[in-house]
Amino acid sequence: MPRKTATDDLLAPVTLAVGQEDLLLDRAVQEVVAAARAADADTDVRDLTSDALQPGTLAELTSPSLFAERKVVIVRNAQDLSADTVKDVKSYLAAPAEEITLVLLHAGGAKGKGLLDAARKAGAREVACPKMAKPADRLAFVRAEFRATGRSATPEACQALVDAIGSDLRELASACAQLVADIEGTIDESVVARYYTGRAEASSFTVADRAVEGRAAEALEALRWAMATGVAPVLITSALAQGVRSIGKLASAPRGARPGDLARELGMPPWKIDRVRQQMRGWSADGVAAALRAVAEADAGVKGGGADPEYALEKAVVAVARAARSRS
Repeated sequence: MPRKTATDDLLAPVTLAVGQEDLLLDRAVQEVVAAARAADADTDVRDLTSDALQPGTLAELTSPSLFAERKVVIVRNAQDLSADTVKDVKSYLAAPAEEITLVLLHAGGAKGKGLLDAARKAGAREVACPKMAKPADRLAFVRAEFRATGRSATPEACQALVDAIGSDLRELASACAQLVADIEGTIDESVVARYYTGRAEASSFTVADRAVEGRAAEALEALRWAMATGVAPVLITSALAQGVRSIGKLASAPRGARPGDLARELGMPPWKIDRVRQQMRGWSADGVAAALRAVAEADAGVKGGGADPEYALEKAVVAVARAARSRS
């Protein structure tokens, strides 16, 4: 979920939404608009792209109205504003108009940083909307979606949903909303599997799980299904590498440590510690090393180093599954 400043007045004179995650940026805008319309049902909303905000436009939009109406002015991609328009915005920040909320959407980074700094210095309410590139971020997002509705979902269900849906935050949010609407009680892994079985079976993590468990035939079947449904090869090599590394990390961890302590030390949730423990039974140190080499070769192959990415993946899956039985 977006992180907000401590002073979180939705009707603050200026709201600054910073980041590149479109869903979170849109939600930041929707929250302000909803609050404004709750205060005044006739609120005038002006939603502008950076090229539509020309020098002088902001002054026109924020000039006093004969009817003293509340207004929300949204400026998207504020980092792309022209130098003259940035001057207008900075001037406005020094003396914002009453009954008007200015919402600036800024990608962050170096481009347009002067405007970003000026808005912060002026005391703008800020909402962080970072791109959720890491699986852990998307997992936290899913958990927050369920919490926001007051519903309970097991850790395994949240992970299964991320595995099944992938990186599209809008689709993840939609899936959470559907499950909340359709399911009573706690949402568990079986529910997610029932709703998203085709997608879950095509998940790169399903391929990796079957491979590190030594189930070569099932891993190859999952791989072919994943490739047929458009899962990117690089996602599969990434999942394989993550699965093998998890085996290696847990194998080298102190014996007898509690799952909670291991989770903190290894950077895994406790439930995953239990899953990896079950998966690592047939592994040896040599097997981990061999599997990592095979995955690295496959990764190079799918990134242009080989003529047939699918064959490179099949070789890696078989090698990982064989390594999973290296202790026996």
